[in-house]
Amino acid sequence: MIFKKPIQTILLGLTLLFCLLLGIEQNPIFAATLIETKPIFQEKMQAMSEKTVNLESTIDRFLTSIPPGYYTIANIEGLKKQLKNPQTLLVDVREPSEYKSGHIPDAINIPLQTLAHNLEQIPHDRPVVLYCSAGYRAAMGVMTLHLLGYENVQGFPPSFAGWKTAGEGIASS
Repeated sequence: MIFKKPIQTILLGLTLLFCLLLGIEQNPIFAATLIETKPIFQEKMQAMSEKTVNLESTIDRFLTSIPPGYYTIANIEGLKKQLKNPQTLLVDVREPSEYKSGHIPDAINIPLQTLAHNLEQIPHDRPVVLYCSAGYRAAMGVMTLHLLGYENVQGFPPSFAGWKTAGEGIASS
């Protein structure tokens, strides 16, 4: 639906250019062929429009079916509880300079932009929690890992800022 008008405009422009280049007014057979193909073109555009609407509704159904808190640990106490499990891997996805200036204890640093190149450090069979400074990069990292088949990954939206504001311990390297 979103792309219907721009695509039609581009195709119409290309058709007109093509007609001008070929001198369509001098070739009635070719002109008739183009007129006959118009309904086919309109059917294809309608089908594309329906596919776009179907994709949008599928994505909407998926996003609304995610239970609250499924991909996140919403508060400091929840993270502390998760970290009591010695199998949990805590990953700071901030840049190395941010990590060096202070991080949550026991976290390893894998910057978001290098996440896909460091998958060997992230086990599939253990809980993994990602955090950053404000939650945005961690959310992207969580979705990336989920798309790569990791099912035990959560983000920590309170992030390092929330941890620090709560007066929790901070490590530095």
